[in-house]
Amino acid sequence: MNFLLLIIVPLIVGLWAQMKVKSAYGKYSKVPSRGRITGVEAAQAVMQSAGINDVEIVECQGTLTDHYDPTRRRLALSHDNYRGTSLAALGVAAHEAGHAIQHKQEYAPLNMRMALVPITSFASQLLPMVMFGGFFFGGFGPLLLNIGIGVYLVLTVFQLVTLPVEFDASKRAKAQLVGLGIVAEDELEGVNKTLDAAAYTYVAAFVSSLGWLLYLLASRR
Repeated sequence: MNFLLLIIVPLIVGLWAQMKVKSAYGKYSKVPSRGRITGVEAAQAVMQSAGINDVEIVECQGTLTDHYDPTRRRLALSHDNYRGTSLAALGVAAHEAGHAIQHKQEYAPLNMRMALVPITSFASQLLPMVMFGGFFFGGFGPLLLNIGIGVYLVLTVFQLVTLPVEFDASKRAKAQLVGLGIVAEDELEGVNKTLDAAAYTYVAAFVSSLGWLLYLLASRR
């Protein structure tokens, strides 16, 4: 029962979230904005409005691989979002620019997430050992169990801190797109649905990590 509730249910939620974001992005990536402004232009406008002129915007490969790298002060947009003029492209581009604004303003949750990156990367490297060890040895021994708890504790905290970072970036994006006249009020629905769907994936990631953590803690009894 614990496995069903804490592992299978979050897995289903995660799959649902992935389907939701693919559906929303797929729909609104085909809806061009009336202003015909590209994603890179939108990102530049949003950052310039906040007085940010030292962040490089680059084009990256893949789909929905967009991200802001605070260590390099680089904003990467996937091809469709860099060059595209769709409502989805503008939403994603402005969202990533929102992270750059957070960085400039020293937004506390972003700073906390940046501080957690090294230990989270290390924990992620241990994760395959924990999962495969538990699978091949027919369960989690005391040592493996304790390592697993530590790993998922770190991942859960990281995912928890990520939530306000992502929600705030989306909030900033929506406000800036309308405030700067990049999209009209009646176009905001497409931006909202794209960014809200993306937010579900972060919630699902947190629920999944928390589920594994609770399951491993319950296994100690």
